[in-house]
Amino acid sequence: MTDTRKLHLVLCWHMHQPDYRNALDGRFELPWTYLHATKDYTDMAWHLEHCPGMACVVNFAPSLVDQLEDYTQQFASGTVRDPLLALLHAESLEGLGEAVRQEAMAACFRCNYSKMIEPFPAYLRLYQTYVRLKEDDPRFTVYLSPQFLCDLLVWYHLAWIGESVRRTDPLIQRLMAQGSGFTTQDRHALFRCVGELVAGILPRYRALQERGQVELSATPHHHPILPLMIDFASAREALPDVALPSAAAYPGGRERAEAQVASGISRHAHVFGKPPLGLWPAEGSVSAAALDVMAGYGCAWVATGENVLANSLSRNGVPLPERSEYLYQPYRYATSHGGMLCFFRDDALSDRIGFEYAKWHSRDAVNDFVQNLEHLYQGTRADADPVVTVVLDGENAWEYYPYNGYYFLGALYEALAGHLFIVPDTFSACAARQQQRQETPATLETLVAGSWVYGTFSTWIGNPDKNAAWDLLVEAKQRYDETIALGRLNPAEYAQATRQLSICEGSDWFWWFGDYNAADSVRAFDRLYRLNLANLYHLLKLPVPAAVHQPLSVGSQAADAGGAMRRGSE
Repeated sequence: MTDTRKLHLVLCWHMHQPDYRNALDGRFELPWTYLHATKDYTDMAWHLEHCPGMACVVNFAPSLVDQLEDYTQQFASGTVRDPLLALLHAESLEGLGEAVRQEAMAACFRCNYSKMIEPFPAYLRLYQTYVRLKEDDPRFTVYLSPQFLCDLLVWYHLAWIGESVRRTDPLIQRLMAQGSGFTTQDRHALFRCVGELVAGILPRYRALQERGQVELSATPHHHPILPLMIDFASAREALPDVALPSAAAYPGGRERAEAQVASGISRHAHVFGKPPLGLWPAEGSVSAAALDVMAGYGCAWVATGENVLANSLSRNGVPLPERSEYLYQPYRYATSHGGMLCFFRDDALSDRIGFEYAKWHSRDAVNDFVQNLEHLYQGTRADADPVVTVVLDGENAWEYYPYNGYYFLGALYEALAGHLFIVPDTFSACAARQQQRQETPATLETLVAGSWVYGTFSTWIGNPDKNAAWDLLVEAKQRYDETIALGRLNPAEYAQATRQLSICEGSDWFWWFGDYNAADSVRAFDRLYRLNLANLYHLLKLPVPAAVHQPLSVGSQAADAGGAMRRGSE
C-alpha cells in the first residue's frame, strides 16, 4: 500500500539583536545590528527570494526591528550615531585621537578569522601588520597611517557583506578586486551600499510574507524571559534545587510580561502590516502563566524546545516512549483564553544546522539533513502526517560556514522544495490544516516551565552573577514603581523611562554572565547591562546606586570595557 503521508517541516529562523543604543544620546554601543543586516538578514532574504517553492517562518524580535528602522533613518539623514559606521562615513580620517584609532582597529577584526579574514589576502595582510605592531609597541597606532585605517574600515565592511551581494554588486566586486589604496570616495560609496542593504531588509521580508511564502512571527518586544519575570520559582519546575535571586520576585512581573507581549505584537503589526499569529518567545521560554499571557493577546501558536515537552510528559514519573512517538506533532494546551497550539523544536536537527554542518561539505550536509527527515518519516505513526520543527538563529551560524552558508542554504532550499514527501511549511499553515481536516491535536495536560536550552532556565538564572543581575533589576524596578506612583515624570519622560525598563528586562544580559563565556563578550555585555540600568536611574531622575557601577561577572573584573562577539545559535 502506497504511503500518501507528508512530512511537514517547519523551519523557523529567529532574527534577534538586543537594543545596543544608549538611551541618553542614541549612540550605538555595539555594531552588530547593521553588520548582521548587511551579511545575514540580506542573504537569508535572497535565498528565499530565489527559491519560491521554499516556505518557512521568520521570527523578528521587535528590538531588532526598532534598530533597523533607526539605522535606516541615520543613513537617510546622514547623521550617524554608530561610531564604527561614522568612521566609514567620515570626510577625513586625519587627526583622530589614539584611543579612537586603537578602538577602531580592534573593532575591525571582530569577526571569524578563518572565514572572514584569512580568505582575503589584502585583509589578512592588514591583520598581520596590526598583530605584529601591537606586540612590539603598545602605542602601535602611531606607525599606522590614515590610509591603513581607511583600508581596514573598507575591508571589515566588505567581510560583513552578504555572499549574495558579493556575487552580484559591481561596487563590492570592484572594491574587493582593488584590495587596497581605497579613497574617501570608495568609503562613501560603500557606506551608501550598506545603507541600501539595511533599508531593504524589512520591506523584503514583508514582500515574502505578502506573496505567501513566509510566515512572519514575533517575540515579546525586548526579548525578556517571560516565565522568570512572572515568577522566579518557575525555574524550579525543571531544576528543583536551582539557587534563586535574593529578591522574592520581580515586582509587577505579570504586568510587565503583558506589556512586553502587547508592545511586541503592536510593533510587529505596524511594520509588517498585520499582527503575528504566533510567537517564538525569547529563548523558547514558556510556562503555564506565560502561555496564558500570550494567549490573552491573540497568539494561536507558540514554539519551544523539545526538552520542555519531555519534562512535561514525564512530570509524574511516566516513562517516555521513543521520541518518534511523541515529538513530531503539535499539542494543544488549555489557557484561560482558550487553547494554544504548541510546537516543539527537534534539538538534534536544529543544532546540526547551528553547530555541525559548517564543518561539512554543503552537499553532504544537505543530504544528511534530508536523510534524517526521511528516516523520521519512516519511523513515525502511519495514520498521521508528522510535523518536524526546526528553530535556530537566522544570523549567528553563518560566519562559521564557508561563503556565509551560500552553498548550504541554496542546496538545502532546493532539496526541500523539490522533495517528494517533505513539505516546507509554517506553523499557521499546520494549525489551519488541522482545523480544516477537523483533526484533534494531542493534548498537553501539564506544562513544565523551561526554554530551548536544556529545557531549563539555567542560562539566565541560578549562577551567582546572573542572580546578582536580577537583584539589580529588581531594585531598579522598585525605584521605577515609586517614581511613577509619585507622579514625578511627565508623559514623555514616563514613556522614555518605561522603554528603558523594557530594555533592561531583556534576556541577553543574563545570558552572558557566568564563567563559560568568552571574557571579552562578558565584559561588553556586563558593561552594557549596567549602562542600561544607570540610564534608567538617570531617566527616573534618581542617583545611580554604587552597585550598578561594579562589574557583576568575574570575567569583567580585569577591565570594565571591551567589545563582544556574537552568541551561539539559538
